[in-house]
Amino acid sequence: MKIWGRIYALAFKEVLQIRRDPRTLVLALVMPVLLLLLFGYGVSFDIDAIPMSVVDQDRTSSSRRLLRRFFASGELRPSGTLSDPDEAYARFRTGQDLGAVVIPAGFQARLRERRPAPIQILVDAADGVTAEQTLGKAESSLKAGAVVRRSRPPVEVRTYTMFNPELRSALFLVPGLAAYVVALVSVLLTALTVAREWELGSMQQLFATPIRRGEIVIGKLLPYLALGLVAVALVIGSGALFFGVPMRGAPGILMLNSFLFVLGMLGQGLLISVLTKNQMVATQAAAMTSLLPSLLLSGFMFPIENMPKILQMITVIIPARYFIDTLRAVLLRGTPASHLWGDTVALAAFALAMIVLSTARFQRRIA
Repeated sequence: MKIWGRIYALAFKEVLQIRRDPRTLVLALVMPVLLLLLFGYGVSFDIDAIPMSVVDQDRTSSSRRLLRRFFASGELRPSGTLSDPDEAYARFRTGQDLGAVVIPAGFQARLRERRPAPIQILVDAADGVTAEQTLGKAESSLKAGAVVRRSRPPVEVRTYTMFNPELRSALFLVPGLAAYVVALVSVLLTALTVAREWELGSMQQLFATPIRRGEIVIGKLLPYLALGLVAVALVIGSGALFFGVPMRGAPGILMLNSFLFVLGMLGQGLLISVLTKNQMVATQAAAMTSLLPSLLLSGFMFPIENMPKILQMITVIIPARYFIDTLRAVLLRGTPASHLWGDTVALAAFALAMIVLSTARFQRRIA
């Protein structure tokens, strides 16, 4: 009981310190939501109203009907009528258009003769992501705008887009952003606050008490663990409110893995503060060990399967990789909890390693 009494006293002291320092509350509760909104609205792969020029060399009722249906969805926007495809290249160079649709002469005659009537789509591929979206939307619009219906083929192919039928990039990005933001904030919480105590000398005063180093670690982590879990709830709630991110899976496994992820990142921040004992160095180390790996090596922006083998091996020790997998599985795909225990074990192993290393390096001496 004495042990838990000392832990409670230290945790209560940390709560009082957090109340006296509003910057900690801003860092823990306001910054995650602001970062999520900033990145969520600022980082988007969705392109609406793509400007495309029109080269109608047929000028018939069939070509005009096709163009009306081609631009009916509003995802593609007619920016002007040209007489020759070469003029489209000039508009590409000046950035006026991202694509062009060319209907050759004889289009209607070919349709009436039941012969193939080719349509040409020109796309500015300087930006590969934009070009891919332009081609995809143009192909969908052409299928929707077909003016000739042939007899039904013996095999009919239907394509279904699961879990994200509108292909909204926000649904793909927000779970990754949640892990990225929570990782950054959690590491900074303990790295800065504990490093500040080393600089102010309050840690040396704590050494004069009979409290043990393991109790110090637990007592300091508990309040920030609670703040981190509230931050996770705020980020996920903001994703649902502002970006329409659903909750299709079991929230229990999400809560468990969120707990383990926050605990591991807090332990990492504590380890950084113990090793550096300086706020400036702790900030730089926190950014290097949480921000960059969570952004580049977690599968957030780039598929892990497409990385070189050496980087794929490094990602095994990145906790954000497993938390992002959990978030996307639970929020978007509705994956059963029984299929996510691998992520849980990996997050638990990382959290345990960080707590053990932090406790081992937390020496009760000034030097």
